[in-house]
Amino acid sequence: MEKEFEAKVMNMAIKLVVVGALLVWTYYIIRPFLMPVIWGIILAVAVEPFVDWCTGIAKGRRRLVLFLLLLFVIVALVIPIIKISASSYGPIHSTIKNMDKLTLSVPPPLESVKSWPIIGGYLYGLWERASSDLGVVLKQFAPQIKSMLMGFLHLIGGGLKAVLLFIISIFISLALLLRPEAATNVSNKVLLRLSGDKAKEISDLAVSTIRAVMMGVVGVAVIQSILSAIGLYIADVPFSGLWAILVLVCAVMQLSPILILGPISVWALMTMNTVPAVIFLIWNILVAASDNVLKPVLLGRGVKIPTLVILLGAFGGMLLSGILGLFLGAVIIAITYNLFMAWVEG
Repeated sequence: MEKEFEAKVMNMAIKLVVVGALLVWTYYIIRPFLMPVIWGIILAVAVEPFVDWCTGIAKGRRRLVLFLLLLFVIVALVIPIIKISASSYGPIHSTIKNMDKLTLSVPPPLESVKSWPIIGGYLYGLWERASSDLGVVLKQFAPQIKSMLMGFLHLIGGGLKAVLLFIISIFISLALLLRPEAATNVSNKVLLRLSGDKAKEISDLAVSTIRAVMMGVVGVAVIQSILSAIGLYIADVPFSGLWAILVLVCAVMQLSPILILGPISVWALMTMNTVPAVIFLIWNILVAASDNVLKPVLLGRGVKIPTLVILLGAFGGMLLSGILGLFLGAVIIAITYNLFMAWVEG
């Protein structure tokens, strides 16, 4: 009897080791594609109602709808993002390379700068030296400036990588949307095995959360980023693509875009003609305030997710996986939060 028990234990241990090894091996194989797969699933869930509506208008021609949707995403998002990133990469790289030869004219400081608390005196002196001899100031702060610009280059590189992963995610989501019934059946079976009779409730809650966050958080952030990019491009602001990306990051993290657009507006008031600068300032204020109108319209009714939860998810996701993780983190932590609160409330 004892030998039979030992044999069963040994047999079970071997099976567990083999299964564990296969799971670990599989994870390392699919790890490069894990983020695009998750993002593809989220995209498919988010846009499925819209695709179904378009399919009804197109008299059931779902493939045609998905093909047109792919073209729209490429034309409206992918190509502009690549162009914006490329337009910012060149000037930044040239600035780093020619830092010693850089010649710019800096206007003299305003007398009111002296009255600014804490930093007023130091900033006024630095500004005055820069207006008289910019080369000396640039040499003094060259290592810091180069380090900051290199950070911007890494951010742009991460953005281009995110675009590539986003393209892969789009194809995955289109494959899922091509046969949504099969994907739904698989997910329901998995949830049924994990949660029993609560599978449908969990599935409905997860789906509603994904759609709410994608529309009310990610969608609003993309709209604000596009609007800010239009204003920056028309105003001919240097590195406009970089600032638009930073606006997108701030908006997803539930921080006001005015953190980026405010200092740029001040720069415009100091360097541009009065009328264009004021128009640019008003445009930036409208962009920053647009979430007050867009969120109530786009955020799902009955889905209340604290701003701090979205902030932590977006920031943590960005630290973990770059720009793509910024969006995924916000969605994943929102799903987890809503499922946890549903469990707490029974």
